[in-house]
Amino acid sequence: MDRPEWNRQGRDWPNREASRFVSAARLRWHVQVMGQGPALLLLHGTGAASHSWRDVAPLLARRFTVIVPDLPGHGFTGLPHPEGMSLPGMAMRVAALVSELGSAPRVVVGHSAGAAIALQMALDLRLAPGLIISLNGAIKPIRGAGLFSPLAKLLFLNPLAPRLFSWRAQASGATERLLRGTGSTIDARGVALYERLFRTAGHVEATLGMMAAWDLDDLPRRIGQLKPRLLLVAAAGDRAIPPGDAAELARRAPLAEALLLPSGGHLVHEERPAEIAALIIDKAAASGLL
Repeated sequence: MDRPEWNRQGRDWPNREASRFVSAARLRWHVQVMGQGPALLLLHGTGAASHSWRDVAPLLARRFTVIVPDLPGHGFTGLPHPEGMSLPGMAMRVAALVSELGSAPRVVVGHSAGAAIALQMALDLRLAPGLIISLNGAIKPIRGAGLFSPLAKLLFLNPLAPRLFSWRAQASGATERLLRGTGSTIDARGVALYERLFRTAGHVEATLGMMAAWDLDDLPRRIGQLKPRLLLVAAAGDRAIPPGDAAELARRAPLAEALLLPSGGHLVHEERPAEIAALIIDKAAASGLL
């Protein structure tokens, strides 16, 4: 199935000058590294890629060495075998990439599913950051037709589904409507980048495969074992992840706190990058990590 090509879909990729390709855990990764200072890892959510942090990463790079990978199967990173798309499998592979880069992130920031990967790595003792920040984290199981639903498993088993989804993405306004459905309104550049990925059946295949392979039942139960500090940020306008999840999860971990942003949707870091970057820097400084 066709995959995004660096010399086509990546020809004008945001922060392209920071991009490199690295081999780790039997995958060829696309990762961006920029800035100087303590290491900070940014993990995007399902269906996105490193472009999701396009405006946040350069702001953080003024204070940190920022590492921004495309997750397995997403963007320009290779697709592992289906078992490698599970939450533990992805956590292992991201940790292997970080090790290959010779880095030990002091701060890990995950958006949506990226937050679950950050927590899994810490709980499995694959990384030992001082602080994890979850932005609209997909940490609890979501029932019905939502993220990581049984429907995704059925779609993944249908070999025509990725091509159907990529074909639908070519319809006028389809991607923008999909993104608006999360409660966010992002700029035209951001919409075009998502559309570029969604039109590629290989990227859609990875998105469906990730949702189909994940089991989030155990993660909330284990969160009380977490050793790093945890900040659970929720945007009030998020239509993908219930904002109330953050406060409920914060009560389960001894070093956790919840922060509700009064506005913004699921892609709040793309809507208000300066505000989110400032929040990350302030929280890292308050935790003695800067």
